[in-house]
Amino acid sequence: MPMITTRDGVAIFFKDWGPREAQPIMFHHGWPLSSDDWDAQMLFFLSQGYRVIAHDRRGHGRSAQVSGGHDMDHYAADAAAVVEHLDLREAVHIGHSTGGGEVARYVARHGEPQGRVAKAVLVSAVPPLMLKTESHPSGLPLEVFDGLRRALADNRAQFFLDLPAGPFYGFNRPNAKVSQGVVQNWWRQSMAGSAQAHYEGIKAFSETDQSDDLKAITVPTLVLHGEDDQIVPIDASGRLSVKLLKHGMLKTYPGYPHGMLTTHADVINPDLLAFIKG
Repeated sequence: MPMITTRDGVAIFFKDWGPREAQPIMFHHGWPLSSDDWDAQMLFFLSQGYRVIAHDRRGHGRSAQVSGGHDMDHYAADAAAVVEHLDLREAVHIGHSTGGGEVARYVARHGEPQGRVAKAVLVSAVPPLMLKTESHPSGLPLEVFDGLRRALADNRAQFFLDLPAGPFYGFNRPNAKVSQGVVQNWWRQSMAGSAQAHYEGIKAFSETDQSDDLKAITVPTLVLHGEDDQIVPIDASGRLSVKLLKHGMLKTYPGYPHGMLTTHADVINPDLLAFIKG
């Protein structure tokens, strides 16, 4: 398997498909999944002539199940290690959910300072901050995230069935067309990772204030968000993020769920392509 080793000794799995001379697009997956969650996008952009790259975050998928570094700083540094190993330039970075936070921190602290980034996309992403605080009253209460930690610790296997079968893909909505294959694939990816990484990752994606990351980004950045996102509510995330970006654009989708990259790939993929080409 293609792997790199980070400066702190962590083995990170990655995929690298397509012509080496083509413009690279790097995908950053959400919690608690793996690079496999980008199958629909990687195949689509590969067919469009792009070079497509995705990696498994530390503790997720096929990357090493290490005991430390489950925070946004290490997530971004690990992504940077993959980029530098492959010497990606003029890259477009696309992140979903927690991966959107990873993209924001990577672009702000690594990608732009190194001159490697052309554009960025935040899809159903967690920035600027998911947790409700005095200065961020539209966030979610800490009890919500404590509940996620409790469910994971009590019965991770069942929790990782209930989440995709319910709010993640909007399968709990009336008249929703449920795909058991999608639910099982979510479970397969998640159970391949480390329970510790997933547990500590909840703090990383919920309590990391990325307002300064967003303010530091100067490349064109597209923010995509479903208006029926039950995991990362749009009012506390997408609609606030675009106000902090220097060159941000927001596109919302009525009725679309958190996992819209899977359930509505036929709509989202062309929108991503239009932004990249524009």
